[in-house]
Amino acid sequence: MSLNTCWLCKIFRAEKNRITTKVSLEEVLQWSQSFEKLITSKYGPMIYKTYLETEHSDENIKFWLACEAYKKITSQRKRILVARKLFTNYIQPQAPNEINIDSPVRKMIIRNLQEPTESCFDEAQRIIYMHMERDSYPRFLESKFYQKLKHSLQTNSNNSTVN
Repeated sequence: MSLNTCWLCKIFRAEKNRITTKVSLEEVLQWSQSFEKLITSKYGPMIYKTYLETEHSDENIKFWLACEAYKKITSQRKRILVARKLFTNYIQPQAPNEINIDSPVRKMIIRNLQEPTESCFDEAQRIIYMHMERDSYPRFLESKFYQKLKHSLQTNSNNSTVN
């Protein structure tokens, strides 16, 4: 293993995932094309979340990913439980991972919690997506974190074609 990838291995050790051997240079390069490509790629959300953890600002991606999982719930009983958990973790004032949404959206979610549907967090998720796209995504692309990952994969790719 090269010294260029060692820093990334340390970061992902907590994830118990050998990400550096799975993510491709092509995927990493596509992330710079749009936030949509980053967030919908196979490894992009996990790497973006890890970057945000280094900034202590990972509540938005955690909420967004939790909403994606929430939408897939088919059991109404489980949906109610998860909706309450999302509310207490991200939406209610002073929540442990409180996200930045305005009062009307918060009130709408509170109303929706009476009978949660798969779309009851959609507006909050849309707002959080826009926050990430406008704020943390550009920082991610300029970060040493992303630049080192890209450079490391480019170096490994060049070494593979030489050998």
